[in-house]
Amino acid sequence: MEKRLNIFEKGQNALKTLFATGGYLRKSPVEISLQELIDVRVSQMNGCAYCIDMHYKDARAKGETEQRLYGLSAWRETPYYSDRERAALDWAEAVTRCNVSDAVYSQAIEHFSDEELIDLTLAITNINTWNRINLAFPNTPGSYRVGQFG
Repeated sequence: MEKRLNIFEKGQNALKTLFATGGYLRKSPVEISLQELIDVRVSQMNGCAYCIDMHYKDARAKGETEQRLYGLSAWRETPYYSDRERAALDWAEAVTRCNVSDAVYSQAIEHFSDEELIDLTLAITNINTWNRINLAFPNTPGSYRVGQFG
């Protein structure tokens, strides 16, 4: 692959908004552990190796189990996610595909308050944006260190 520009060197002004969104989401009523699961799953869907590596490492550092992280790509067939997590994963997949059915919405609204669902949606769109940035301006998968970005 041809070397591309380093967005972390050249794009700091543009990235400020994404870092600010991340700061907001860290204070959200949607638990960080759930946000990490969403970050890994959406990154899997989008094929962003750098983000999968990053969020897998961050989730592990925050206490997530290997089993639950390994099972994310087949979460519907596994017994170790709560109903709230399942609703969030279904919502994340639907929002990422830009195809949110009434059934998926109904399930999500059963498990999340209005504010939480808005924040969950923001978290999903945020990781989708990061995935696309990292696919356009790749970083080397495996190079991320826990806590590297705050």
